[in-house]
Amino acid sequence: MTIHKSVLLDETIELLNLKAGMVVVDATLGGGGHSREILKKIGKSGQLIGFDADMVAIKEFEKEIKKYNWRNIVLVNANFRNLTKELVKLEIGKVDVILADIGYSSDQLGDVRRGISFQVESPLDMRFDKNQELTAEKVINEYGQEELENILRKFGEEKFAKNISKGILKYRKEKKIKTTKELVEIIENSIPKKYHYGKIHLATKTFQAIRIEVNKELESLQNFLPQALNSLKPRGRLAVISFHSLEDRIVKEIFRENARGCICPRDFPVCLCGEVEKVKIITKKPLMAGEGELEINPRSRSAKLRVCELI
Repeated sequence: MTIHKSVLLDETIELLNLKAGMVVVDATLGGGGHSREILKKIGKSGQLIGFDADMVAIKEFEKEIKKYNWRNIVLVNANFRNLTKELVKLEIGKVDVILADIGYSSDQLGDVRRGISFQVESPLDMRFDKNQELTAEKVINEYGQEELENILRKFGEEKFAKNISKGILKYRKEKKIKTTKELVEIIENSIPKKYHYGKIHLATKTFQAIRIEVNKELESLQNFLPQALNSLKPRGRLAVISFHSLEDRIVKEIFRENARGCICPRDFPVCLCGEVEKVKIITKKPLMAGEGELEINPRSRSAKLRVCELI
């Protein structure tokens, strides 16, 4: 049974503008919180296609499908970067709504076998898709110092990226780094003591950066968004919930790029560029969790919801 609480659930469902009979893609099934509410709105005449790279999430939701005898849902064990290819396989053309909640779930965070959390000792894995070869252990033990430093700085915005990458190489000369506990100790020993008492744990940014590298999360998001827009029917909506600034920046830029339209100088009498507005941005600013949700679910503090509609 899932322990995950879906973030911005009410706001998302309202902005998706769901109606009975719609075809909807939940591109990141996770614990299934959004999918359950979507099914209520689209009814038996609608169809839901749920994607997840994590087979555990798929199998858990399959139990609910059997329990409630849902017949209008298809589950796809694939990363959302493969959206177009998988919809073609299913012989599904354009859809009405697409949702992507691109944070990891509490179920994944709490799974000690994954090594996503630095708060429990576990193997350095961090994969969402257990079929892929790249793991956190491979990244930590096989990447060079400069490569590690770049990943920590780019994906984690880690101030002490150089210190930490040096500490990793020094440690692994003696022995292979295999557990989250070992990595946390390296991070703690690499950061000056006066910085040990900040608002967030010392290991937060490093673990985030390694997880993003292992799962190619930003690359997947950049690949997914154009596919999602191309898969929508006119007036179809795309909603994305992101959890850190790098993700939100990608979503914001792609939405704006598609909402821009003509880029000719204003003094041109007629448009020569041929660019047209493709989407209307529904959320001029990202929606964030209110105080009530923050009290119940502290993880929602960094969530940002952006929605656009295909013209």
